[in-house]
Amino acid sequence: MNMHRRGTPARIALIGVHGFGAHHLKNLDRLAQAGAVELVAVADPNPPSPGALPDSTAVHPDLQSLLAGNHSPDVVIVATPIQTHAPLALATLASGADLYLEKPPVASLADFRQLQEAAEASGRSVQIGFQSLGSQALAAIDKLLQDGTIGTLQGIGATGRWVRDRAYYRRSRWAGKRSLDGVDVVDGVATNPLAHAIATALRIAGARTVEDVASVETDLYRANDIEADDTSVIRIRTAAGLPITCALTLCASEPVEPYITLQGSEGTAVFHYTEDRLHISNAVGEHSQEFGRDDLTENLLAHLAEGAELTSALNDSGAFMLVLEAVRTAEPPAPVSSAHVLWVGDGDAAHAVIPGIEDALERAISAHATFSELALPWARTADPSEATRLFDAGGRLLAVLRTGAELNPALSPRPYLHPVTTLGGTEVTDHLPADHPWHLGAGFALQDVNGTNFWGGKTYTRGAGAYVSRQDHGRIELLPANLNIPDTRQLRWLGTDGQPLLSEQRTLSREILGERTWRLDLGTELTAVVDVSLGSPGSNGAAGSGYGGFFWRLPACSGARIFTSDAEGEPAVHGAVAPWLAWTASFGEVPGIRSGQPATLVFSAPAEAADPWFVRCSGYPAVGSALAWDRPVELAAGESLRRSLSVWMCDGELSPAAVESLVSQR
Repeated sequence: MNMHRRGTPARIALIGVHGFGAHHLKNLDRLAQAGAVELVAVADPNPPSPGALPDSTAVHPDLQSLLAGNHSPDVVIVATPIQTHAPLALATLASGADLYLEKPPVASLADFRQLQEAAEASGRSVQIGFQSLGSQALAAIDKLLQDGTIGTLQGIGATGRWVRDRAYYRRSRWAGKRSLDGVDVVDGVATNPLAHAIATALRIAGARTVEDVASVETDLYRANDIEADDTSVIRIRTAAGLPITCALTLCASEPVEPYITLQGSEGTAVFHYTEDRLHISNAVGEHSQEFGRDDLTENLLAHLAEGAELTSALNDSGAFMLVLEAVRTAEPPAPVSSAHVLWVGDGDAAHAVIPGIEDALERAISAHATFSELALPWARTADPSEATRLFDAGGRLLAVLRTGAELNPALSPRPYLHPVTTLGGTEVTDHLPADHPWHLGAGFALQDVNGTNFWGGKTYTRGAGAYVSRQDHGRIELLPANLNIPDTRQLRWLGTDGQPLLSEQRTLSREILGERTWRLDLGTELTAVVDVSLGSPGSNGAAGSGYGGFFWRLPACSGARIFTSDAEGEPAVHGAVAPWLAWTASFGEVPGIRSGQPATLVFSAPAEAADPWFVRCSGYPAVGSALAWDRPVELAAGESLRRSLSVWMCDGELSPAAVESLVSQR
């Protein structure tokens, strides 16, 4: 083999001239015009079209005949189906050529390790075709993280929303397959079309090798009639403890270029890797910048001629291969019910759309949650240990009690109710919304208990006069139920050090009040384990933000009307003291699937205290009864505090007079 020398065109052979191989042909033509390369041979069982190659380029049906053709390539580029990568890569290295191997490198971790051993034994270099890693924005991202431009990096989200039609999966025998003729293929959304999203997120996190990854969890689905996944969440935790959540789909309503979101303590950075564009948001403001990209073929040639560092070296793909292996060995993707899939277009041009998938992807990366944990209607049922069917009526589900134990620590894991529905089946709670992922259905929590945040998210401090990111999140544990007291649960409020600050006895019961209405009765008795101060942003100086205590996050709704016996509208009701508060609106609209249904929720004030109502509608829909509106509540060790209230769930819209009548019957 002729060794490549600086100033001498590198002799290149290309295996696979169709599909992404066509991109390589175009790039090699550019490099040949610059005098950097000579395309000496190609191999493909389906020959290129006439005129697609230089006259001097030899054409072979396969790699074996190409290597036997005495072309002495310096570099062999392999751009073939996934399941062929391992044998072609091994044959290339055995021939003495250096290798450019398209992504994903191979279809199993075992093949990857064999390839690593072969590369080490041969002394040849291997570049993996994760082109996004050539973006010059990555150096800028490294710098902004070092400089603290967005504070401390707390998590990374990768989002991809593409559209693929039936023809995409009919273009070849291996498309959309997990295996073919007993050979691994793993052609899923996370391992092929949107593999760059995962590889780029891992690179930003500094996770390159297998040892850099602590765990990988998968939640895989398919709306198309294929074997592999087309809609998935991959949740990764690095060895350094950083969460990376990749939420990806090929079933979007319209294609959007994928992006990586860096979640910092003082801001965010969003990297649109196909466009090499970086958008930064922090206290200073917002700005965007576009960057150039280094070509991986040129980088490999510079490495061979000058010793330049490889941009996407084989060994640096170990972390990605651990993700691929998790996908390969996961249970088969769950089919998305046809009731939750829209088909747009006709024939082979038709493509599947999962309505609401865009919102689901944003929720997943914001909360670092799987589709199953989001309790999406088409997702797998959560682990039974994490959710209890609390109430039903004649087989109609009314409420589910979730432990919250699996939630990201920054959300202050705690028990909550979701979904809660009307008797007619309309959902009237929401959880893990992208705008405030720590909003968890219906429950009870406080943002400040002796400096521990049991609410989730940032903490408002009087000293900063603002919400600040702190490692101050506690958790509320649901203890095993006492079967002798079916409506009562015991809970422990654990501080950041794992020590209990409060014990709680929570009661939950229900009464059916006809065909259209049922009532949920909630009570809590908090007992201080040590002397405690129960506070809120309001008690810490944030005027009008005294939320904490009972809180109910509603789902998106339209035509909302919020009123008490003597006031109406968010500005008038927020902060008011009133014996009840009503919220009537249309809930549950899914464009193309179903229209919204009218429902009314009526909240009674606690019997024990005149706590103000906390209400939000314009920014997000929520109602709370504020325990510490503008001053903390102090409890000595052993002292208890009680709050009890009721919520009526009603199908249809109720007038103020009807609400008054309903509450008076209590």
